[in-house]
Amino acid sequence: MSIDIHVPTLGESVSDATIARWIKKAGDAVAADEPIVELETDKVTLEVPSPVAGKLGEIIAAEGETVEVGALLARVEEGAAGAKPAPKQDTPKQEAPKSAPAKAADETPAPVVAAASAPAAIDNSDLSPAVRRLVDEHKLNPANIAATGVGGRLTKADVLAAINKPQVAPAQSVITTANAPTPPRATPRAVDAAREERVRMSKLRQVIAARLKAAQNSAAMLTTFNEVDMSSLMKLRADYKDAFEAAHEVRLGFMGVFVQAAIQALREFPAVNAEIDGTDIIYKNYYNIGVAVGTPQGLVVPVIKDAGEMSLADTERAISDFGLRARDGKIAPDDMAGGTFTISNGGVYGSMMSTPILNPPQSGILGMHKIEKRAVVIDDQIVIRPMMYLALSYDHRIIDGREAVSFLARIKEMVEDPRRLLMGV
Repeated sequence: MSIDIHVPTLGESVSDATIARWIKKAGDAVAADEPIVELETDKVTLEVPSPVAGKLGEIIAAEGETVEVGALLARVEEGAAGAKPAPKQDTPKQEAPKSAPAKAADETPAPVVAAASAPAAIDNSDLSPAVRRLVDEHKLNPANIAATGVGGRLTKADVLAAINKPQVAPAQSVITTANAPTPPRATPRAVDAAREERVRMSKLRQVIAARLKAAQNSAAMLTTFNEVDMSSLMKLRADYKDAFEAAHEVRLGFMGVFVQAAIQALREFPAVNAEIDGTDIIYKNYYNIGVAVGTPQGLVVPVIKDAGEMSLADTERAISDFGLRARDGKIAPDDMAGGTFTISNGGVYGSMMSTPILNPPQSGILGMHKIEKRAVVIDDQIVIRPMMYLALSYDHRIIDGREAVSFLARIKEMVEDPRRLLMGV
């Protein structure tokens, strides 16, 4: 009996994925729940398992192809014994030769208008639903967008890249340096070129780039800074970390306290937890806190859902779980959906100060940094204290400077005197 394998639901706002690689080849034996293909979305990489034991039969979608949710990926012959892989049935070498636009994207020649390197005729009927929706919403001409998909197909990442770069008239034949998205790459010396390696950006990295640039283009982004004396929090942690771990079976860190402090501050300054939707402001009466985590594949932001209902121990468990799963590449798309505010800790990498970029559609992001001993003045005395710079980047369209500065000062108060968190003052 042949069982169809389809693209699973990929999470909130994710409608398509790219086939990163086939783990199994046609004819290979597969066990129930054994991964057979790896999909890459604009948020995460995930594996699709076989629902039954048997043999992988026909592979429908090739590596590098963009597929919609529900699309047919392959068929598994239930109960069949694995045989030698069918020769070249699913190998990516079956892909059509790279078209002119793909070559243009790889080799970065002298800048020319996108229409010159795009397929001659692409009509909307050839586009995937997600791509067609973006093209229609932004009134783009598909023929003017360089396509990098298999067989010269337009992908969602291609359209996002086109949206976030200056548009040119179809009749124009040359892009000037002034309006080019990036300057043309100079031809390296032969000895240097031999030591270079060109690797195509993953879909995750392409979308990260597009979204971060979109955040800069759409939001009136501003950053305010403060510094916090970590003495009390560090003493609290030193005094109770062993008892905390024994009682709750999780380590006591700093991030959990900052999450709790942020939630209290968000309650007092609701605009920081809101978002803009057209001409409306949506105030969120719940607190889903994203915690930025670095992985080898790129930055991911898993979200602690309903963090406002959690204790400090619950928060630390959620943070620890996300850290372990991010390291192993097990963060699911749903884990990163629905955030209302984000916290990023560049201090773990040694950052002294930074201006974090908003995570749309959120209106605020808190940046933590490295703890450094510095000389500060307290009660007219110069003393040495462990200090941390804090940064709040916010959308000035919805959050006024007074609110942003007061929000950050409130977090400073609670971190410098953690008793305030317990008392709610």
